[in-house]
Amino acid sequence: MCGIAGTYRWPDGKAVTDRLTGVLTHRGPDGSGRYSHPVGDSEVHFGHRRLAIVDLSATGAQPMVSDGLALTYNGELYNAPELRAELTAAGVRFRGTSDTEVLLEAWRRWGTACLPRLRGMFAFGVFDERTGDLVLVRDQLGIKPLFLLRRGPGLIFASELKALAAATGGKLDVDHGALVASLLYYWVPDSRCALRGAEKLPPGSWLRCRADGRVDRGRFWNLKDVAAEGQERARSGERPDLAAVVEESTRRHLLADVPVATFLSGGLDSSYLTALAARHRPGISAYTIGFRAEDAMFEAMPDDLRHARRVAGRFGIDLREIEISPQVLDLLPRMTYHLDEPIGDPAAINTFLICSAAREAGVKVMLSGMGADELFAGYRKHLANLLALRYQRVPGPLRRGLSAAVDRLPVATSRRGYRSVRFAKRFLSFADLPEETAFRRSYTMYDRDELLALVDPDLAGTVDDVLTEHADVYRDNDLDDFVNRMCLGDTRMFLPGLNLAYTDRSSMAASTEVRVPYVDVEVVRAAFATPGDRKIVGRQGKAALKEAAVSVLPREIVYRPKGLFSAPLRAWMSRDLAPLVREVVHDGVLVRSGLLRREALARMVAEDAAGQRDFSKHLWHVLTLEYWYRDAVSGSGRSHAA
Repeated sequence: MCGIAGTYRWPDGKAVTDRLTGVLTHRGPDGSGRYSHPVGDSEVHFGHRRLAIVDLSATGAQPMVSDGLALTYNGELYNAPELRAELTAAGVRFRGTSDTEVLLEAWRRWGTACLPRLRGMFAFGVFDERTGDLVLVRDQLGIKPLFLLRRGPGLIFASELKALAAATGGKLDVDHGALVASLLYYWVPDSRCALRGAEKLPPGSWLRCRADGRVDRGRFWNLKDVAAEGQERARSGERPDLAAVVEESTRRHLLADVPVATFLSGGLDSSYLTALAARHRPGISAYTIGFRAEDAMFEAMPDDLRHARRVAGRFGIDLREIEISPQVLDLLPRMTYHLDEPIGDPAAINTFLICSAAREAGVKVMLSGMGADELFAGYRKHLANLLALRYQRVPGPLRRGLSAAVDRLPVATSRRGYRSVRFAKRFLSFADLPEETAFRRSYTMYDRDELLALVDPDLAGTVDDVLTEHADVYRDNDLDDFVNRMCLGDTRMFLPGLNLAYTDRSSMAASTEVRVPYVDVEVVRAAFATPGDRKIVGRQGKAALKEAAVSVLPREIVYRPKGLFSAPLRAWMSRDLAPLVREVVHDGVLVRSGLLRREALARMVAEDAAGQRDFSKHLWHVLTLEYWYRDAVSGSGRSHAA
């Protein structure tokens, strides 16, 4: 895991590459490197910051240059041993043991045809000195980020958006469409970028810049096609051995020349991975989080820590516990800086603190259960959308009466919150809607009218564009399985746009690599070969994964109610952060600029304070958006890097 950067036919390319690379120091504190070569009447420059994980010697240093090819690479190849053996049999002689060298030689032998064969997470740039071509590549599922900016024949790229902003002297304007999208989702989808002109290379794709100015793009992996193939496999009666696939992926993800640990929340996903990892690395350590008792009670949060301790004791795991209290909110400006774009999920803070504690203990690599919910229908929204189909058969007058009654119930009193009421209100907000609209409303922040009431009236057309984009992505499939349609939508949008994005940024802010064994091409293939009626059985989500896990974990862990890798937001927003919320609502930059309407925000604050509706997540995101926007328009965010 590293930070990569470069320029291609860009004015003052060497100095710009130095600035790009300097911003990425936290991604690779173990070393740095530079590479330059002429391209026609201009030059190409690569920069690299190294986090040494495999082959810690100088033979793994980057940029790696060999026989006319130069590579700057961020990621891990979990099938590097097999590729190395194949290349060795074909006559390739390797100098070291890094997967970087394996990737370079695979590219030399097969070019873009090597890309579908790569199993791992990666983003890289490769330059061919003979042709003058630069190719940029991003992994199949968007685990690793790659931002780029094109101007004329020139291009710059980097692992983080803030590097592009710094290299251009803060001259990139905020993209208001991305801002609207972030308000809807509380994150920016991969199809958009928060700074105008910059873009994210799409997952499973490559971009080639040629010396004559031509630019080509291509895809080497398409999730939509994988899902369709999985449906055909399921129809033919093929039943993947999910337990074997997940264990094999976990074993591969343990490959490292440095200590490896796991996230352990006490829920199914992390417990299953941790138990499997302990099989192959006895005595492995794990990290978990807890909250102040009064905050957990107010939020009505389950006691995940108790379950994490039980799993750790059963499998001989060294469990490290970290308590998160409101003092951690001093990290908000720093986290906003590191997250690159406005991301309103407090789980980013959890990830950063866990990774920081692990790094202090000498751990560079963490395994996370990220991705299981998206692939195996583990979120409450998946079950809720299925239940909505049944709810729509209830007579209309009865539905309207139920909705009116629930609307009058409070979501909290001064001492505690009522999670069941929050869930009921959330469910009734979308249960009557058509499929795509209901799915969107089940996990987004606002409906169309609420979003229009919140933003500048001049952005009304942008609101409709963002909503249309969601509909287009959700409907772009050939699946006749409702559950797998939802899983496909999540894996295309929610997973790369939010969960993988904040995991990468938060972990790399702590100079730590997080690996995601569920987000593996073979696990994904098995997931979409699993019919939806095996993913949700009765009221059990992730049923197929639970069935696989019972051979390893106690049933009371496998079938316990789902917890959340989140934070007690209602407690924080109504107590510790209340003054900051009032300041931002009444005199924040977003309000003064006219992008957000003061009246709409004040209404949310009032209804939340009265306990009638839960706007804690909405207001938390407004805070993150406010900090991000201040930094974006002033450049002051650079001061939060330390």
